[in-house]
Amino acid sequence: MGYRKVAVVGAGITKFARYAQETVSELSYEATKMALDSCEMNLSQIDCVSVGTAPDAFDGIHMNGEAMAEGSGGWCKPVMRNYVGGGTGVMSAIHGWQHVASGMFDTCLVVAEEKMSSAFPHPAGAFLTIFDHTTEQPLMPTLLWIFAIEMQRFMATHGYDKKDIARVAVKNKGNALNHPSAQLGAEITVEDVLNSEIMAYPVNRLDVSPTSDGAVALVLAAEHVARRVTEKPVWIDGVGHALDSAYWCTRDLYYPDYVEVAARKAYEMAGIKEPHKEIHIAEPYDPFTYKELHHLEGLQLAPRGGSVKMLMDGHFDRDGNLPTCPSGGLLGVGNPIAAAGLMKVAEIFWQLRGEAGKRQVPGQPKCGLAQAWGDLMQVGTVVVMRA
Repeated sequence: MGYRKVAVVGAGITKFARYAQETVSELSYEATKMALDSCEMNLSQIDCVSVGTAPDAFDGIHMNGEAMAEGSGGWCKPVMRNYVGGGTGVMSAIHGWQHVASGMFDTCLVVAEEKMSSAFPHPAGAFLTIFDHTTEQPLMPTLLWIFAIEMQRFMATHGYDKKDIARVAVKNKGNALNHPSAQLGAEITVEDVLNSEIMAYPVNRLDVSPTSDGAVALVLAAEHVARRVTEKPVWIDGVGHALDSAYWCTRDLYYPDYVEVAARKAYEMAGIKEPHKEIHIAEPYDPFTYKELHHLEGLQLAPRGGSVKMLMDGHFDRDGNLPTCPSGGLLGVGNPIAAAGLMKVAEIFWQLRGEAGKRQVPGQPKCGLAQAWGDLMQVGTVVVMRA
């Protein structure tokens, strides 16, 4: 095809929490150092840096990519920032892949960070500015009630029951109990979810991922470097990204077409014909309970209208046929937006190497998928990885 093989050879992640004192650069440095140490590399071996962060307003810093650069190892190196909202984390891995696969660089350090607690009074307030100034901002929309509309449409189209969808929160928060970086790991019940505060019907508080701070870093290397650095490279075999219309009110929200388009691109590149059989482990983006199921259907890992039955049957459990968000996902580990997506790529890396500790899925998975989604329910980003 004209591009080189690229592997992930190292990864690092901070604790996801709310940090009162640590700066953007300091969080980035912590994840970066962990990633480099994990593969016994140093900055002299890094050719370029790709940084990812969502709106600058979250971190309260103008030109946040520049603020991240020094802590991300970007001193006297080419530094490129990408931003596609919630899709940024997985797009960061794709962005880094492009730089190495193209032959421009042999190694790339990918760092995604978010410090959402800096947004005052709440990061959700920053989102008002992203809506159309004429047709949407006068309604004072929030992402929460837009997601409530989408969840209602998703449920109504397929006849899904809210109490069944709540099982995603039970599963993911339970999985997160085994994650050392998790912010909200917990043993909860479906009743706990249904009895939690109503945010905007049908969304309850426990249907929603938390506001988080944190950073994640990956080290990417071309094949000739990767084979020198590690005996267990994890290859990025397929990438895909897609952008739909920003007008969420002119689309049928029951199905994420942008995720399917991105996934099909990644599958074609990776040579995957039957994703529900060939993908062994998945980390779809789960900022809300229903979104995990919504995205699984878009990823062709569950049939339209069939994801809830698969959930109820245990198909997506850590020991199920398709372990889904065994990390705990955004609902359990946390949601520092850009870092959350890159966390999912890092989790697939650790799982395929058999290094996920107590959250390791049974057997020996050889093929995994990470997916993120963002902006106005319009961006799909997908990475397929193989051991």
